[in-house]
Amino acid sequence: DSEIEILKICQHPNIIRLYDIFENIDYIYIIMEYCPGGDLFSYLEKRKFRLPEERAAIIMKKMCDAVFYFQSYFGVIHRDLKPENVLMTSEGEDGDIRLLDFGLSKICAPNEKCVEPYGTLTYCAPEIILDIPYNKEVDMWSLGIMTYLMVSGRLPFNSGDESKIAELIAFSPPDFMKNPCWKTISNECIDFIKKLLIKEPKQRMTISDAINHDWFKKFIKQEK
Repeated sequence: DSEIEILKICQHPNIIRLYDIFENIDYIYIIMEYCPGGDLFSYLEKRKFRLPEERAAIIMKKMCDAVFYFQSYFGVIHRDLKPENVLMTSEGEDGDIRLLDFGLSKICAPNEKCVEPYGTLTYCAPEIILDIPYNKEVDMWSLGIMTYLMVSGRLPFNSGDESKIAELIAFSPPDFMKNPCWKTISNECIDFIKKLLIKEPKQRMTISDAINHDWFKKFIKQEK
């Protein structure tokens, strides 16, 4: 199983720890780190899907560090980054994050392209929607969607109709005007999101640029 293989090699403080595996005739048992805080989606739901910008920056920086680690060292593309696939170590305001669910992940060489239409629609990059071969840039798009959600309480491309969502993702720019919350959010945060939600994959912000972005410098004073 590729998920188990990826978890075996990934040793990062913000990626779920795999402790042991054993199996019988019927089942494979995977023993993983326990995270009592539930998933990030539930964490956001309890806060009406709005986090203070500084808290959103701290969570996203940890997420970017984890993505940098598995992309850079192992050539892994997660392909399903979303709040449901991030666990919280506690329900409190200082809860840490653990990325999990590498079930759709793939190890991909830098110049290799994937063609499988994987992921969750509202977090899917335009190239997946348009059936264009893709690489690790799809994870960057998903980070942009998650950041937008954490600070505004809404998804940038959403509708009751799935074909409409796909159309918005492929062709419409994200909105930073309708929701009054954007007036209270820093220019650095908006810039961070905009650079991740660029339709053209090659122009999208890389993970190296993301972890060095001014948004993190503004809110995160000391690195671990």
